[in-house]
Parts: sequence; structure tokens; C-alpha cells
Amino acid sequence: MEILLLLFLGKPLWMWLVFLTIVLALLVFDLGVLHKDDHEIGVAESLKLSAMYITLGVSFSAFIWWQMGATATAQYLTAFVVEKSLAMDNVFVIALIFGFFAIPREYQHRVLFWGILGVIVLRGIMIGLGATIVEQYHWVLYIFAAFLIVTGIKMLFVADKEHKIEENGLLRFLKKRMHVTEELHGHSFFVRKPHPETGQIIRYATPLFLALIMIEIADLVFAVDSVPAVFTITTDPYLVYTSNIFAILGLRALYFALAAILHRFAYLKYALSILLIFIGSKVFIAEALGWEKFPPSWSLGITFAILSAGVAVSLWKTSTTNIAAVPVSTDDGQPRV
Repeated sequence: MEILLLLFLGKPLWMWLVFLTIVLALLVFDLGVLHKDDHEIGVAESLKLSAMYITLGVSFSAFIWWQMGATATAQYLTAFVVEKSLAMDNVFVIALIFGFFAIPREYQHRVLFWGILGVIVLRGIMIGLGATIVEQYHWVLYIFAAFLIVTGIKMLFVADKEHKIEENGLLRFLKKRMHVTEELHGHSFFVRKPHPETGQIIRYATPLFLALIMIEIADLVFAVDSVPAVFTITTDPYLVYTSNIFAILGLRALYFALAAILHRFAYLKYALSILLIFIGSKVFIAEALGWEKFPPSWSLGITFAILSAGVAVSLWKTSTTNIAAVPVSTDDGQPRV
């Protein structure tokens, strides 16, 4: 039993095992019970599943409070809200990717499910490296903060620009280096079929696999913003990682409900830009005022206020303006707007 008390990234091993056990149980329940058969996930099912993930994510704060106290709990909840909010931009890109590859809605959950496994590993590596760097060189936090401010300002000027999947260099590289089928083959990521010239049976990737790779890369790109943002809230790797994973799990469950109404949140990107600027500025404000750290309760309250304003403005503006929705694939595999 002594091995469970060994410290890993500053916390006893048993605390990490508790979290990972919860996540593994959720994934097994999700794929093995709720979605063992391919089917289209409707808005109602999406909202119920998302509510379950959000409830579990927020409830985990009770465990944080029990083990780490009130300050850590406020930091966890702030990080949870910030990560879920910043990941909203990821939902826009996921919808574009599914629309570009014309992935039917009944197969989209399969892509997102296997994608989350990659997120768990990639975020773990990034957070582990980030925690090690910050522990050795505390001044790196100021670089993170400045990066967030610059990124937020930049986002204010490009928030209304569309992503163009067909111009992505990685996609062109994959198509040149891999054998890719033109059509889907059910929910398979790979199929074996004869080469058109040699007749030899070889393995082909399907568009479903390309969509998975593009979504993983998109998450990695967005993590470059979100992980430093959470490190400016707390440098505790346990709080950073648990808040990240719970937020992403819940958001991907909510995707199927959000995809149909993404156009109603067209102005939320501006709120996310302001949020990044605020998160980066907190480090310098605390330093200027001689505080050890920006008060976690203030941070949580201001974060809620910025996001609430962004949602309210979006709903108000789009209630009278006909804004084109992001393409979402239909059951027959054709993009829908």
C-alpha cells in the first residue's frame, strides 16, 4: 500500500488513480453501453450526456476540496470553466472538419470517442512538461501570460475569419503519403483493398481516419492556448490536468447539440479573446499590486461575467440576423448549412 502514497507530480499516486479510474469508467460506459452501436446522437441525448459529464466534473471539486482545500477548489473550478470555454472554438473547427469530409452523424461519435483517447495522452504530456518547466523556471509564467495577451489581441482581429480545411498543409501531406479511399467504409478507419495499378491487396485509410487525425491536430493547436491559460490560474499539475480532461469530455458530449446552433454563438469568439487577455493580465496585475496570486474567487467571477456577456450578446445579435450556420453533415453524408 505504500506505493499508493508515492508522489507523482506533487500528488500521491492514489489521487491520480482515483481520477484515471473515473475517466476510464466513463469511457467504458460511453462506448460499451451508451454507444456500442452506431447511431445518430440527437440534441436531447447530447444534452443529457453533457449534463452528466458537467455534473461529474463539478462534483469532482468536492474531492478537491476534501483533499486540497477551498483555494484549490476555486482554482479547479476556474480552470474547468476556462478550459471548457476556450474549447468552444474547437467545436467550430470539429464541425468544419466533419462537414468537409461529409462524415454522417451516426459515425461522428466514434471519431470523437477515439479522439479523446489521444487528448488524454497529449494533454498529459504537455501538462507534465509544462509543470516541470514552471517548477524549475518560475519566470516562464510571465512568458505564458504575455503569450496569452498577444493571442487574445490577435484573436480579436481574426475572430470573424473562417478556417479553410482544404488549405491545411497536414491534410495535403497525409493524402500524398497515404493511400486514402474516396468513400467511407462504414465506421472503419482502415480497409484492405486491391491497388488500382498492381492489384496487390494493401491497407487504405478512409476519410474517417483523416477526420480523426485533423481533429487531434486541431486539439493540439488549441491546447497551445488553453494549457498556458490554466497554468496562469494554478501551477498544480493535478488541478490543471483534471480540469482539462473533465472539460473536454463534457464539451465533446455537448458537440452534437451545439453543432446545430453554432451560428447563435458567432460573437462568443470575441468574449474568448477578452478572456485570454484577462487571464494573461492577471499575472502582471498581481505582481504590480504585490499580491502572491490574483484572488481565485475574483478570477472565477470575472470569467463567468465575460463569458455570460459573450453568450448574451451572441444570442441578442443572432436573434434578428440571419447568420449562416457552420456546415454539419447529414445522414446521407452531404454537408448541410
